[in-house]
Amino acid sequence: MPTATFSGIKAIILDIEGTVAPITFVKDTLFPYALRVLPDYVAKNWSSPSFEPTLNSFPAEDLASPEALVAHVHDLTARDVKVAYLKSLQGTLWRSGYESGALVTPLYDDVVTRIQSWKDRGKILAIFSSGSVEAQKMFFAHVGGEDGEEQHDLTGLFEPYWFDTVNAGAKFEGKSYEKIVSEMGVERGDALFLSDHIKGSCLIISPQLWYSFDEFKEVQAALSAGLCAALVIRPGNPPQDFAEGTVAVRSLGEVELD
Repeated sequence: MPTATFSGIKAIILDIEGTVAPITFVKDTLFPYALRVLPDYVAKNWSSPSFEPTLNSFPAEDLASPEALVAHVHDLTARDVKVAYLKSLQGTLWRSGYESGALVTPLYDDVVTRIQSWKDRGKILAIFSSGSVEAQKMFFAHVGGEDGEEQHDLTGLFEPYWFDTVNAGAKFEGKSYEKIVSEMGVERGDALFLSDHIKGSCLIISPQLWYSFDEFKEVQAALSAGLCAALVIRPGNPPQDFAEGTVAVRSLGEVELD
């Protein structure tokens, strides 16, 4: 796969899962950790005023009891439903894991050197992920070193540009990318979006309505908004059915900026 070269890029917007970090970390480590600590957390905080905003974001029918909420979260997690209130709760649960050292973020080997070099060249970096902004910041605040134990805080590379489905919108809608580049203060054609998803299956739920989408297209959505975009193909990522001519790379090291 040849190197992909982009000219005039001032801003790079990065997806997380399957793009800068293995999907397996999310599926096999973060999700199970949240489910493991969930029952105790809910039991301890069920009547806490600080937990009330989180509870109120869930559908009322799933708040009959702590057990009902736990069961609902298990169901949403099993189906990998992308919904804001679940992502917010997961971020809260992961915080204790990161702070205790039980969770350490593994990034692909090519990521830190590449994004640091882009930052050093004056490029504006941003994250756009379905995970909550809180979770994104924790993710990059506890990046494992080469020894797997030493932790590094990379949040400064992306400040203040953290975007999720709450403050930006759905990742398969072009208007979300338009909003992001507007907030970053760059022209659409001067921004590059990198993601492991060109299309796939998705189910989105809001407290009021259920939305079922047969396909969502992150890379195509960014392109439709006038951004530059490339598909990142990592080992273990689900196969992507992309058309001939789609820009694709196997690592950030294959992305060249003129």
